[in-house]
Amino acid sequence: MTGFITEQENFWAGNFGDDYTDRNQGNNWIASNTALFAKIFSRTDVVQSVIEFGANLGMNLKAVQQLLPQAELSAIEINPKAVEKLEQFGNLKVYHQSILNFQTDYQRDFAFTKGVLIHIDPDSLPQVYDALYRTTKRYICIAEYYNPTPIDIPYRGHTGKLFKRDFAGDLLGRFRDLRLVDYGFIYRRDNKFPQDDITWFLMEKDNHRSQSMS
Repeated sequence: MTGFITEQENFWAGNFGDDYTDRNQGNNWIASNTALFAKIFSRTDVVQSVIEFGANLGMNLKAVQQLLPQAELSAIEINPKAVEKLEQFGNLKVYHQSILNFQTDYQRDFAFTKGVLIHIDPDSLPQVYDALYRTTKRYICIAEYYNPTPIDIPYRGHTGKLFKRDFAGDLLGRFRDLRLVDYGFIYRRDNKFPQDDITWFLMEKDNHRSQSMS
């Protein structure tokens, strides 16, 4: 795959993305993700379709599948090695492309990212926010590293590859019909189901909420 615009896209499509895929797998990951998404989905209404932006090899979607076995699942992923794993998943629509190239074909009930927005070129974030918003008919969930102000921090010896900021605040400010449903923090030293110090935010389109309550 060629024609990337940002250095971050090339970075994740290449060898570093391959190594990430090799590192981040296993049953412990699925258990922790299942606990996380159980909390998140407990705050939603009916969810029959889910799409993940930046799915890697599917550790999040495996957890989602356990919780919502009847839901239609989709994944967007840039790294070829990860896509090979996703294509073995079964019952999963895979888009092998950059998030920045993704064009919404139809809306899902629930669109999410987990540890992905932090790796996007900050100048490209509005484009990703717009894609998330267009692709969901109801819920957006992001699980990322939070910081009240934007900051670039070193990542495994690399600069310009990991950014913290208030991603949820960006979304809520950009789309006035989004409302915050719930949020939470998962500590890396959690005794049972640790995550990498991520903060999750669940948002809902107010117009859909009004229709469902009428």
